Amino acid sequence: MKAMLKAVTQKSSNTLVFQSLPRHMRRRAMSHNIKRLPRRLRELARIETEKPEHQKKDLPKSKCRKARRRRTNLVAEFNRRQKKNIWLETHIWHAKRFHMVKKWGYCLGDRPTTKCYRACYRAMTNHCLLQDLSYYCCLELVGKEEELLTAPCSEWPTFAAISCLPGKRQGSLTLYRIDKYPEEALGPVTFIWKPTNKSDDSSQSRQLWIWTHPAFKKDILEELKTVFQCSEPMVTCNPEPVPTLPLEETKMYVAENIGQKRKSKSQGGETVAVPVKKIIGDGTRDSHQPYCWTSQTTGVVISDLTMEILRYRLIGPLSHCVLTEALKVASLHTEMDSGNSEITSWWIEKCRNSDQASVHLRQEATFELLQGLSPSDIPSGSVLGLTVGDPRVNLPKKRSKSMPHPEKYQENQEMKQLILGGVPAECAQSFLWDQNIRKSVTDTKMPEQELNLRRSELLVPGSHLDLGPQESKIPVLLVQHPGKIAGEDRPGWGSGWDIYLPKGWGMAFWLPFIYQGARIGGLREALKHSLYKRTPHVPHDYPDCPAGAQFAKELESNLLEKFKRRPPAKRANYVKHGTLAPFSCPWSKLTQDWEARSKNTKGIDAATIDNKACASGEQISCGLSSESHAEESPVMDALDQQREMSSQNMEIEEKEEEKATNKLLKQVAIWCQPTSRKNRRIQHLLSNADQKELNEDALLSTYQRYPRAVVWISLSLLKKGSPELHTMICIPTEEDLSQLDKSQHFFGPQEPKHSDRFKGKVSKQKGIKKRVNSKKVTESSAPDTVNEHQDLVLGLWPEPLPDVPSHCSRVLLGFVTQGDFSLASGCGEALGFVSLAGLLEMLMFQPASKRGLVLLRNPGSLQYRFARLTVEV
Repeated sequence: MKAMLKAVTQKSSNTLVFQSLPRHMRRRAMSHNIKRLPRRLRELARIETEKPEHQKKDLPKSKCRKARRRRTNLVAEFNRRQKKNIWLETHIWHAKRFHMVKKWGYCLGDRPTTKCYRACYRAMTNHCLLQDLSYYCCLELVGKEEELLTAPCSEWPTFAAISCLPGKRQGSLTLYRIDKYPEEALGPVTFIWKPTNKSDDSSQSRQLWIWTHPAFKKDILEELKTVFQCSEPMVTCNPEPVPTLPLEETKMYVAENIGQKRKSKSQGGETVAVPVKKIIGDGTRDSHQPYCWTSQTTGVVISDLTMEILRYRLIGPLSHCVLTEALKVASLHTEMDSGNSEITSWWIEKCRNSDQASVHLRQEATFELLQGLSPSDIPSGSVLGLTVGDPRVNLPKKRSKSMPHPEKYQENQEMKQLILGGVPAECAQSFLWDQNIRKSVTDTKMPEQELNLRRSELLVPGSHLDLGPQESKIPVLLVQHPGKIAGEDRPGWGSGWDIYLPKGWGMAFWLPFIYQGARIGGLREALKHSLYKRTPHVPHDYPDCPAGAQFAKELESNLLEKFKRRPPAKRANYVKHGTLAPFSCPWSKLTQDWEARSKNTKGIDAATIDNKACASGEQISCGLSSESHAEESPVMDALDQQREMSSQNMEIEEKEEEKATNKLLKQVAIWCQPTSRKNRRIQHLLSNADQKELNEDALLSTYQRYPRAVVWISLSLLKKGSPELHTMICIPTEEDLSQLDKSQHFFGPQEPKHSDRFKGKVSKQKGIKKRVNSKKVTESSAPDTVNEHQDLVLGLWPEPLPDVPSHCSRVLLGFVTQGDFSLASGCGEALGFVSLAGLLEMLMFQPASKRGLVLLRNPGSLQYRFARLTVEV
């Protein structure tokens, strides 16, 4: 009887009580009203509703839109959303018009939502393209010049470049780990020295700004702290916490009263504090970590100025016109006004100095000359300091396109001197280097509300607003960005200006540039800009750096996840296409296979190559270790002289190594050119480069010195086709070249289909998993059988990979890292790396008229296409 009663009272299915009734007896109210059920089921329904999984969840009470849009809640919500990914000052503007992505600890605009791919290219070519590069990291080094120049962690030339040391030019180089050059690269950087006066001596403290990509910042910062022994964080640089919602944190930052601004009040009548948005920290570090370190031995102070200095980039021939129309140089003021004591007190103090006033006038004259020139006419990396007025005052009524006025600018001696010699050293000075001035300019910025209030009080609506002495003065720094340098076609394309300004003034400068006709670009436009310039893009094209390797791993995982989401019938089978690595570039495997291939084909002894490589590595490491040992010795005259001699010897060795590398690149560039295409520039390189013939001796010497080297190359398709990411670069056979001569319609050979040897193993793996899930095999034998083929994916080649160069019918040279149809050339173009040993072997056996011809094949295609290979020097 107990069993029968238990069976009656308990349910045997997973359905609810009211679902057990016939359909004609069900009512909608039964799900929430027990009395609608028959009496025999009400007790079961009551027990069922008391279970926690069937209880109604208390939804959080969401505020209405009017409450959410109040400044108190809105700013606090924005601060909460920036805990993981920091926003730029132009984030809200971008979020309304761009597809946003989260990268490197920031929320960045990837590409516009409108169809403007060709319009952005036309802006880069004919007008101006604007980009927000404020996510780039700035590291400031302060110390004696001799201490800053003793860092042995950079390639030659170092920070001591003659053209950059006075502060009139921006330099660029690649940093390496200490005592590891030319291996273990950290990443590319650009640097600017603070200009010095003529009266300054070398013992005075100097400032050095190092700009790098956020992907490289962590490794570079740790290496700089190790080199300069800056391990002690400064206590005064602890950041303030970011304000959050009132429910989360009671302490708030109260905004200053501006005009008749309303304040929200609580139920008790007390004023609710309005949280002010403060940009603390950046996306590459925690906001509670220190950002300033000092050294007791060297006296060098390293500061992280990321997000303290904003950086915009203007690309195009009319960048000068946009700058000169949007920015107006500040006027001199020497008398203090009662209403502007805080806003322009520092500017009045500087204007009273006659030397600084004269420098400001020279900077204004130089800035006015820029409108008659193109950015490519000025020497690359030129630096110009300025102090401008509030750009919001000069905002035009309608958006227009800034155009040059050549009738106003005639070619004179000053313009010729600017073109030949660049900006004078004294004109490179800027108050942006002073931290106190930057803080004062940010804190005393006139709010938009007060500015609009003064506009409303004008007698003639829409007329120019003259603030007089109360207008803010903002120090900025203009740095010329070089365009296309290497190659013969389109010299100077893509040049422009980078403008540095203090934080808090982002949107105040952003909107005037847009109103002057600048088109906005994102990360996609930056990638295409480097593709058309044929320069490596950061961090895509730096596979030997830790950040570049990490980026490649993340890209491979994303592409693999996207590949697995598709069913097998709707995705490519890369095993049948003969593609070993469709989502990555196995550089180490490629160089190892080519090294073994060159040893076998040329009969080179392996021990000879290893001894040569070890000897060259020992010579480099000995030079750096001797310098570090001398730094630790007591300071004596004899030892100082010895240290100077050792450092000079090290610099000479690095300089010779750099010259030898550049000389080899020039020779390879000449060897890649066919005899029919050797123009005047190639003949000039032949006359200056002590040209060697491409023979067995040249190959042997190169193999011994660079056994695993890869070369940066550019590719241009001869006929139709568009290269993709990870496209394979292969060597054409003699039959391919002969068919190209016979038929003009021959696009290239085709790769025969490969057999998928892993298809049976994948199906077997699926069957084992099904049996394991259905418990048809024992627990002891199931794991061993499943683990045997657990890494197999249908259509992908598993690890370890076979011989990479000889896997397909055409020998593999390298891979493409950037590729697309080029609007600048009207054909498919690509950039990538090839093995130096494979490239020289290909050039050795190619006819002189066909040198430099290679085959490209996309990962998901069997069609090869001919392309012209060029080494850009």
